[in-house]
Amino acid sequence: MSAAENQSGIEYVRDGAVLHLRFDRPAKKNAITGAMYTAMTAALHAAQNDPAVQVVLISGNGGCFTAGNDLKDFITAPLSDANAPVIVFLKILASFEKIMIAAVRGPAIGIGTTLLLHCDMVLAAETARFQLPFVDLALVPEAASSLLLPRLAGYQRAAELLLLGEAFDAARGYEIGLVNRVVADSELDAAALDVARRIAAKPRAAVLATKRLLKNPGQDVGARVMEEIEIFRVQLQSAELREAIASFFQPGT
Repeated sequence: MSAAENQSGIEYVRDGAVLHLRFDRPAKKNAITGAMYTAMTAALHAAQNDPAVQVVLISGNGGCFTAGNDLKDFITAPLSDANAPVIVFLKILASFEKIMIAAVRGPAIGIGTTLLLHCDMVLAAETARFQLPFVDLALVPEAASSLLLPRLAGYQRAAELLLLGEAFDAARGYEIGLVNRVVADSELDAAALDVARRIAAKPRAAVLATKRLLKNPGQDVGARVMEEIEIFRVQLQSAELREAIASFFQPGT
């Protein structure tokens, strides 16, 4: 594991094929500034283009995931155009092709919750607290959460969470499908890193193709059958498959 580096409130740690990004502004509960969005965007673009990175793991330092947008910073730097840091970040978040895992401890407010809808897996500590207070701030949902949350939790549950804006715990997050696994606070980092490493060790092309299929739910069944078959056919000829089969038939495996 490489030493941690901090740039503009984002800490970077490389662990083999896993890039660990941590919100690192604990004195402000990891509230996200424009500079932090820019740093996250750059890190995700670099990970996307780095063949050695298979998984990105996102967490927060100081017992907190993130309190959401730094409102003072947000108000002084409004969404003037499509190049605003938060908009550029949301675009790469929504289009990121590699595996993204989140490990949530403590508060995950606003975008701290909505960004989880773009992750492939979410692990939460028992201390995790989620909240979507957009309406209370005279705002509306962002990060496509008005589309993704009803798909995940159903319309009525999504309406409750977005209209009332009340905080909910990790158990509720698990119940609605936002969270894959709830673990003890002391076990979160190890559990999330274990999941990230296990996925990173799997055949790369098969992992990425599986994510692409999962992220395209609008296809009809017949079209999906044919798309899967075509990818399956390509993978049958791949070096990854030959290595996987050879490993499977090795004695003692």
